[in-house]
Amino acid sequence: MVRWAESGELARLIEVEQAADGLFLQVGIEFPPGTTMVEEVADVGTVLVEGEPAAGFAMFGWVDGNVHLDQLAVHPDQMRRGIGGRLVRAVLDHARAAGAPAVTLTTFRDVPWNAPWYERHGFTVLPEREWAPEVRKVVEHERELGIEVAPRVVMRADLGR
Repeated sequence: MVRWAESGELARLIEVEQAADGLFLQVGIEFPPGTTMVEEVADVGTVLVEGEPAAGFAMFGWVDGNVHLDQLAVHPDQMRRGIGGRLVRAVLDHARAAGAPAVTLTTFRDVPWNAPWYERHGFTVLPEREWAPEVRKVVEHERELGIEVAPRVVMRADLGR
């Protein structure tokens, strides 16, 4: 069951994120130190989790008037159980309820559990010419952090209000 995170869960969410990031080594991607997204959480009201203890989470904010999915992670021991899909649906539902026209995200283009997975959940690649100013800043920030270690894309799911 997807629920809002509690402040006491952040340490567990860091573990989930780091374990999930370890999977990227299989495709030759290694994240630079200090790029754990959960460490930047200022408001647990922007984090949805599933499981007790949390097996996965979705962290989001607002970018260019849309809900922006900053991070989705599921612990490798809990993968292939639908947790990621339920978390994405919960983010989409929250965005609709909040009146957002779309949900955006950035992800690796060629990693099977990244862009191709999001496409199966209703996201499409947003061409660079359609990037709004704040999404552009997100991409630039990721480059500065060294996260763009393989081709990345911006994706969008229109909510069809």
